[in-house]
Amino acid sequence: MRTPQAQRWPTHRLVLAVGLFLALLMLLTSAVIFLQVRAAVVQEQQKRNALYARVLENYVTRSIDTAALTLAGIANDLGVPLTATPAAVSANLRQILVSLPQLRSLAVVQPNGVVLAASDPADIGRRVDLSRLGTFPAQASHVLGSYLPGRGLASIMPGSRAAKSPDPVGFIPLMQRARASSGEVVVVALIHAEGLINQMRLTINEPSSRAALTNYEGLLYGDTGSAAPDTSLAGHAVFRQFLPRIEHATYEGPGIAPEVQTGAFRVSSAWPLVVLVERPLESVISAWLLGIRPQLMVAAFAILAVVVLTVVASRSLKAREEARRSRDKLLAKIAHSEQELSVIVRSVQEFLFRTDTTGALTFVNAHWMSASGEARESILGSRLEDMVAPQERPHVRALLQVGSNSGVRMATLTFWAATTHPRRVDIALVPLHEGDRITGFAGSAVDITAREEAEARLGEQLAFMALLQDMSPLPMSLRDMSGSYVDVNRAWLEFFGLPRSQVIGKTKLLVVQDAEARVHEAQDQRLKGIGTPIQYEAAFTRGQGDRRDMLIDKVLVPGRDGQPHGILTTFMDVTELRDASRATQEAREVAEETSRAKSEFIANVSHELRTPLQSIIGFSELGAGRVRADPMVTEMFSDILASGQRMLALVNDLLDVAKIESAVGTIHLERTDLRPLLRGVLRELDPLINAKRLTIELRLPAASLSTKVDPFRFQQVMRNVLANAIRFSPVGEMILLGARHASDHSVHVWVRDQGPGIPPGELEDIFNAFVQSSKTKDGSGGTGLGLAICRKILDAHRGSISARNVDGGGACFDILLPPNDFTDTVPGVLAELV
Repeated sequence: MRTPQAQRWPTHRLVLAVGLFLALLMLLTSAVIFLQVRAAVVQEQQKRNALYARVLENYVTRSIDTAALTLAGIANDLGVPLTATPAAVSANLRQILVSLPQLRSLAVVQPNGVVLAASDPADIGRRVDLSRLGTFPAQASHVLGSYLPGRGLASIMPGSRAAKSPDPVGFIPLMQRARASSGEVVVVALIHAEGLINQMRLTINEPSSRAALTNYEGLLYGDTGSAAPDTSLAGHAVFRQFLPRIEHATYEGPGIAPEVQTGAFRVSSAWPLVVLVERPLESVISAWLLGIRPQLMVAAFAILAVVVLTVVASRSLKAREEARRSRDKLLAKIAHSEQELSVIVRSVQEFLFRTDTTGALTFVNAHWMSASGEARESILGSRLEDMVAPQERPHVRALLQVGSNSGVRMATLTFWAATTHPRRVDIALVPLHEGDRITGFAGSAVDITAREEAEARLGEQLAFMALLQDMSPLPMSLRDMSGSYVDVNRAWLEFFGLPRSQVIGKTKLLVVQDAEARVHEAQDQRLKGIGTPIQYEAAFTRGQGDRRDMLIDKVLVPGRDGQPHGILTTFMDVTELRDASRATQEAREVAEETSRAKSEFIANVSHELRTPLQSIIGFSELGAGRVRADPMVTEMFSDILASGQRMLALVNDLLDVAKIESAVGTIHLERTDLRPLLRGVLRELDPLINAKRLTIELRLPAASLSTKVDPFRFQQVMRNVLANAIRFSPVGEMILLGARHASDHSVHVWVRDQGPGIPPGELEDIFNAFVQSSKTKDGSGGTGLGLAICRKILDAHRGSISARNVDGGGACFDILLPPNDFTDTVPGVLAELV
């Protein structure tokens, strides 16, 4: 038995892991050794560079020291009058130049630039530009100048230019101040720059290495490579990071060339000179790799050999393990198949059995026993022929014929026909052979009792549905997707007056006109396109010319594959319904015309009444003012005045109703803040409020309460509602007036009083014309038109007004104005004011 750890790590994987680990370890070890040796090689090259720099610095310093000593000797000779003649000095300079190959020429120059003596006779008498040689030296001191192109003093004459040459030719001037018999002079030595560089090149003698000579500022005197003299190396790491703190060191990085270099530098001990020696790092590494190539190949081969041997060993072990696992799986599968076969035979829902040649049962499965309710012992040995109905026994004997050569033998029989639980089965028998002789039969039987019962019930349901469809009063038809009629009901045949034989299987019928048929075909295409049921209206003209309006419903009928296989159509004759609708519309138009005539009549009568009423009110006011001494007459005039004013209010209300119902009373909406309008109405009603000593509690939001209203009509609504609240409020009580933005952005305005309230059954009736609450019919005034006018005005605003009784007594009128359009700005609800 393998442990879980062994199963998780098979032998081949363990061998592969160990081998790869060893190869990786060898690779890492080789890499570490490689890096260490590489660092040692680079360090060794740096030491070599430092040695070269020291040797070259010593050579350059000694060469310039020799030139400086020569200048000092010449300066001393100039102080001897006998030998200080120009010719003698020139001859002496020529002799000295022969022994000093590092010098290009020697000369004695006056401070004004005139050459007094020179090693080159052609230079005597020339005027040169001493400023180009460098700083004028102090007494008995030397000055080393910058690199100058040219071959002698002729190249620094005023206005002269160095001759162009494919190879750079130049010199380094060395000057010393001296005193001659003729006065102050400057002794000049032109050091051969190319000679110094050539000697440096011979000293290094490595093609990939280079040496350079510069001054402290990084100006190049010469280079064994391709850099031109007088090139600035101020950006070099030596001048940025080391000088002037450090006089000699090694470095690694970009050098004279932009590539990474291994380099060393050294500053001259006596002169402002710097010697640089560099070799490209790539050249160092390439030379080193070329030398250790055999060792690298041996190491790589060793690592590759370890990997290959590991893979080979792992695959060999894996193949052996897979063969062992395959054998174990095959044995386990065989055992599992045997177990499954035994379970299948016991649990299969078909009747499995075996008989001998006479039809006696020799084997039955568990399903047979559970269906018959008998034990295996009582079943075995019984004859198959005895289990079926007597009329089916000849079929069983035909199945059991030994002389027949047929293979699978099939029949439909009734098992256990003589019991209370007979079963209808489809039976299949297969002969069992030993050589050419039949030794028995193996069979299976499928219980089809439930299927036959379901088929019978389905047939009954289909017959019922067909009868129901045929009895439907609505004409119905079913067509396939090509348009051929599959079925129609009796109502359809009666509607079109056709026999069934002329309809079924036909595509086009002559019962519909071509123009009407095209409408139905277009609707069929729409139904196929959207796939959902459709409904439409169409006209149909019968053969006798009778035109009928039809309401048609169509739906796709799906098949077993889920795709539409037909179109089911029903239609209903709605001609009478459409005629009634048209008659209703005509009656409505007549009623509306009558209402408009009534409104115009009321408006005309009201206009005619206003003129005499104005006279009555005027004369009443005039009479009451003139007969104040007679109380009785004064009271009579007051009664006349009150009645005239009440009559004028009624006429004004009738005019408002007429205006609102006609085009004259059109509502003009504009965006308005309702708060100033509400306060204006309260100011108008102040005399009435003060007369009854009422208190007004005003609850308005701090933010703007803007919406679209007709300001004049809105104030008329609020004036009517507040006047009613004042009229029916007891003396000294409080009236609440509030407004806010509701949660749906509509505007809610409410007025609550402390009056007698409104009976619940009259909360809606009080908004009808000439209707007043039964609790307020006390003769206190009012025509019953105020609230009706309010509702008509708010209907024109697409708003509403309603009344309700509140706890504690009194009524509350709620006015709702619709929310702003989507283009309007709706302020947020700052507070829910109730």
